[in-house]
Amino acid sequence: MRYNEKELQALSRQPADLAAELGMRGPKKGSVVKRRLVKLVVNFLFYFRTDEAEPVGALLLEHCRVTHEEPTGFSISFIEDPERKYHFECCSEEQCQEWMGALRRASYEFMRRSVIFYRNEIQKMTGKDPLEQFGISEEARFQLSGLKA
Repeated sequence: MRYNEKELQALSRQPADLAAELGMRGPKKGSVVKRRLVKLVVNFLFYFRTDEAEPVGALLLEHCRVTHEEPTGFSISFIEDPERKYHFECCSEEQCQEWMGALRRASYEFMRRSVIFYRNEIQKMTGKDPLEQFGISEEARFQLSGLKA
């Protein structure tokens, strides 16, 4: 994927949807758990060394799977490359559940499905398409037929 490094760094400075110091182990064999400041901003998961302002890396949370592991851990793997798995360790089961929920809701596809669901619910209740006033009601990305089961 192509990206603009300056734009990504600017995004990493935006207010976080969720942030905490977590244990993190990367996908490389022999990788060890390191303390990282982990910050969720929209659909990017940035990770920082605890004493630095610039991110060490970022994960785009699209086409990924969030899996519960151990009582206080979870992992993120990517559908196109399941071997590339990042492991995270939280301080508690509650913190782990909070992170897993936030990460699952962060993808564009989840947000798109939510817009479609609520659009249809509003239309059932009012008889009007709520997107019509914005001139986007006919766009393919907001159509039910574009959903994969």
